Amino acid sequence: MNPKPVTGLNVLKGTMGILPDIGRILKGIYYLATAKAEKQRSLGTMFEKRAKQIPNKCFLRYRQRQYTYAEFNAWANQISHYLSSQDVKSGDIVAIMMENRPETLACVLAVTKLGAIASMINTTQRDEVLLHSFTVVKPKRIIIGQECYDAFQSIRGQLPHDAHSSPDETYGMPMFVADDEPIPTPTNFLDLNTAIAQESKQNPISTQHIKMKQPAYYIFTSGTTGLPKASILTHFRWVKAMGAFGLSAFRLKDNDVFYVCLPLYHNNALTVSWASIVGAGATMVLARKFSASRFWEDCREYGVTACCYIGELCRYLLNQPPKENDRDHNLRVMGGNGLRPDIWMEFRQRFGVEHIMELYGASECNIAFVNALNLDMTAGYCPMSFEVVKYDIERDEPILSEKGFMIPVEKGETGLLIAEVTQRSPYEGYTNPDANRSKILRDVFKKGDEYFHSGDLVQKQGYKHVAFVDRLGDTFRWKGENVATTEVEEVTNQFSQITHSVVYGVQIPKTDGRAGMAAITLNTELNQFDTEKFATHVRNKLPSYAVPMFIRIRPEQDVTGTFKYKKGALKQEGFDPSLCNEPLFVLLPNERAYRPIDKDTLELLKEGTLAI
Repeated sequence: MNPKPVTGLNVLKGTMGILPDIGRILKGIYYLATAKAEKQRSLGTMFEKRAKQIPNKCFLRYRQRQYTYAEFNAWANQISHYLSSQDVKSGDIVAIMMENRPETLACVLAVTKLGAIASMINTTQRDEVLLHSFTVVKPKRIIIGQECYDAFQSIRGQLPHDAHSSPDETYGMPMFVADDEPIPTPTNFLDLNTAIAQESKQNPISTQHIKMKQPAYYIFTSGTTGLPKASILTHFRWVKAMGAFGLSAFRLKDNDVFYVCLPLYHNNALTVSWASIVGAGATMVLARKFSASRFWEDCREYGVTACCYIGELCRYLLNQPPKENDRDHNLRVMGGNGLRPDIWMEFRQRFGVEHIMELYGASECNIAFVNALNLDMTAGYCPMSFEVVKYDIERDEPILSEKGFMIPVEKGETGLLIAEVTQRSPYEGYTNPDANRSKILRDVFKKGDEYFHSGDLVQKQGYKHVAFVDRLGDTFRWKGENVATTEVEEVTNQFSQITHSVVYGVQIPKTDGRAGMAAITLNTELNQFDTEKFATHVRNKLPSYAVPMFIRIRPEQDVTGTFKYKKGALKQEGFDPSLCNEPLFVLLPNERAYRPIDKDTLELLKEGTLAI
C-alpha cells in the first residue's frame, strides 16, 4: 500500500480533530515562536521550572524506583556541582556510556546544567567503532556505567593520554556508576555515587546563563555504512521539540504516562520523548531495553498513554502472536519514524492506537515533519521552508534547469528533500567540518541561498506534507530505472513465509547499475520455502526492473541499536558464496523460480555471459 497525496478534505478533517486540544497546541506554538538562539533558556532551566512548579509530581518510574521532579532535579544538581569541582565548565565535553536507567538521564541533565556537552556513546558499539566515538569528540571527562565497563576497558588503553591515575591527563579519571547489582569500583575509576554524596542539591548558577544556541549533547549517527558521526543537538532544538512534539503533536497532559523504550543515546528518546514529557509535566516510564514480548505488558502495568517508536519496532510488535488482550491498554498516541505503509493500517486496527504520529527528522536536520493531523501514511506537515527537487539517482546529483537552479517536483512525485537554512531553522550539523560541507547546498533557487541536503527521497504529498520513500544511498538504478529499497521490502515482507527482508543493490560484472538483492529471514524451514511462489509474488507485485534478482537467507538481520538495518557488509559480500556462509539464490529471466547459486552459475554471472 503506497502513500497517497494529501487532499484538502484530509486536512479539514484532521484540523477538526485537533480542536479539543487547541489550548495545548497554542502553548506549543508559543514555545516555537519564542525560541531564539540568543535567548537564555535551556533543557536545565525548563526542568528546574517544572521542579519548582510541581515538585512532588512523579517524573520518572524505572522498575521499582520512582523520582519526583524535585528529587530528580536535586540529584542532577549534586552531579553538576561535583563535575564543576572537577573543572567541567561551559563548552567542555563529557562522554556518557550507560544503558537506559535513571543515572543516565541524571548525568545528562547535570552536564547540560553547566553549559557543558553530553556526548552520548552508543552502548552497542565495540572495538574500533567505540574507540572512534570516544576520540572524535575529545571528551574532558568520561562517565561509564557498570554494564559498559568491559567494552570501555577493551579500548581504554588506546585512548590518547588515557589517565589511569592522574586527573590532570586529557580525560581525567573515568567515573564509574554502579548498576542494580553493584560490584566494587574498579581500579583507576572514581565512584560517582560516593563522590556526589556531600554535594549541594541547589540549582547551579551556571544554568541561568546558558543560551539556546549552545550545544546540549552529541548524538551519533547509526554508522550503518561507515564510522558514526557526532551530530550537534542544541538547547534550541530541545526546547523546540518540547513545543512542536510534546504539546502541539503528542498533545500531552500532565496526567499522561510516557513510555521510553528507545535507547537514550538516540534523538527520539533524549529529545522527542524527554522534551515532550518535561513540557507537559508528565511522567516518564523508562525501560532498560525494548522488548516486543513485554511491550504491552509494561503499558498495562504502568498505565502508559503515550510512547515513541523508531525503525522496525512496530513490525516487531506486529510479528508477535495475536492475543485477546491486544487492545487492552490505555495507549492513545504513538509517535516516531519508520512505520512502513505496508503495515500502517494493520497495526492501527490490531492494537487500536487512536493516533499514530509519524514524524520525519534527523539529529543533524534543521527541520522536522510531524503528523499532527493524524492522517494515514504520511510523515506529516512542516511549516518551515523546504522543497522536494528532481534528482538523478545514476549521477547522484540534483537535476538542474537551464539557468543552473534546482527544479521542484510536482505533487505526488518523488525527489530529494532539501530544507532552507535560515535564522529560524539554523543548521547545527556535525562536529566534523568536512561532513558539514557535504550537507549544505548553495545557490539552489537563487544566488546566495542555502539549503540542507537531507540525503532522503520523499514523496511530495501537498499541503506541506511528505512521505518518506528511501535513503539516497539505498535507492539504486537497474535497467535504467530507480529502485526504492523500501518499496521492494514492503512487497517481500507481504509474502507469508517471510518475517523480515532487507533489500539493496549489488554489482554484476559487465552490466550497468545494480541488480536487486533481498536478504530475507524466514518464518519456516529453508526446505519449506517455496521459491516459485515467492518469484510469482514479487513478479506480480513489482515492475520487472524492481524484482530482486538475488535472495540471501539469513537466520536474523543485523540491526543497529535503533533497529536500522546494516546494509554495508551485505552490499560488499553480494552474491558470492565464498564471502557469506548463507544460502544464496538467483532468479533468471526465463525461469519460474529462484534457484541456488552453484559454482557454474556464479562463474557465468561473473563472466557476464548470462542474458539478464
